[in-house]
Parts: sequence; structure tokens; C-alpha cells
Amino acid sequence: MNNSIRLLIAKAAIVAAGTCAVAAPAFAEIVVVEPSAPPPVERIEVVPAPRVGYVWDKGHWRWDHGRYVWIAGHWQAERVGYHWVPGHWVAHGPNWHWVDGHWAA
Repeated sequence: MNNSIRLLIAKAAIVAAGTCAVAAPAFAEIVVVEPSAPPPVERIEVVPAPRVGYVWDKGHWRWDHGRYVWIAGHWQAERVGYHWVPGHWVAHGPNWHWVDGHWAA
């Protein structure tokens, strides 16, 4: 196992241990740490016509077994009084973290 993979495993263990020490949020959030930026270009998706009671969650890049793969958009059941915040990648030093999409007031 090379050193960069060992470092990622160690970071994941630290993150997992730290999350056990604090109260869980109202929604589950998985923090994914990746060594390289996601592709800069989003794929063009045909957004279906609006559906009553749902919002469209656009597609995104996901890290999967050492490479980025495209995850197509999908419908999210609407929560009255909230708005949908899409998932997104955030640079944190030399690594990238995935922030899950969620409902916000």
C-alpha cells in the first residue's frame, strides 16, 4: 500500500473518530476526502419539467474507487418551508471534501 493511500486511510480514521465524539446532526453527512479536484466541467443534463412536490437535484461528480464518476441528477421530495442546498465539493488545503446536499430553513 503506498504512502498516499495510507495517509488517506489515517485521515478517514481521524475524521471517523472525531465524529463519534460529538452529537450527531439532524441529517447524516458523510465527509469524503479526495486527493485531487473534481473535473471542472459539469455534464449538460436535460432537466425534466417541474414536478409538484419535488425539486431537481442536479448531477455531480463522485469519487469512486480512485476516480471521479458522474452521478445523474434526480428529484428530491420537497420539504415545505425549506430550500434545497445542492451537494458540492470544497477545497480544504490540498484535498477536496464532499458536502452532502441538504434542506435548509
